[in-house]
Amino acid sequence: MNDSITDRLAERLRAARKAKGLSLDAVAGISGVSRSMVSQIERGESSPTVATLWNLTQALGVDFAGLLDARPEPGIDVTRAAEAPVMTGHGKGVRIRILSPAETVGEHEVYDLGFGAGGTLRSAPHSTGCREHLTVTEGRLRVVSGADVVEIGQGDTARYFADRDHAIEEIAGAAARAILIVQGS
Repeated sequence: MNDSITDRLAERLRAARKAKGLSLDAVAGISGVSRSMVSQIERGESSPTVATLWNLTQALGVDFAGLLDARPEPGIDVTRAAEAPVMTGHGKGVRIRILSPAETVGEHEVYDLGFGAGGTLRSAPHSTGCREHLTVTEGRLRVVSGADVVEIGQGDTARYFADRDHAIEEIAGAAARAILIVQGS
């Protein structure tokens, strides 16, 4: 390992990105840090600001405080609630927290969905055979998969094909939450 802090930081961030199977573009999209800046940091050509480093560690799911620590990774991988990446702009009145590790994208993805009153998440078809499993933990939701429609409430689970136009809509005029598992996106 190189001796300079910048070099150690570069090596650790690059290793974390590769371990999660993420491209520079993917890390840029998740973190909000430009692709060129991520690349410069990974090459040791730029020292990131604390804010930039924070965004990168959150996107990669690595411990900010222990980033330069020589201790080995723990045997249990934990993402604290406040550290889970959040996607916005994917629906009206919907907050999407990513619960699954980045390396499972396209195979098995887990999301915590938070809906405001009247919130709607509409999705274009995913890959052929893709299925979604939606469990409501609070409130009431309507699930639309192609021409099929069902309403579900707290504790109910809907399993449906997501290889067609599909949507999840809050229907009770109040906040709702659900866990969404996507298989084969």
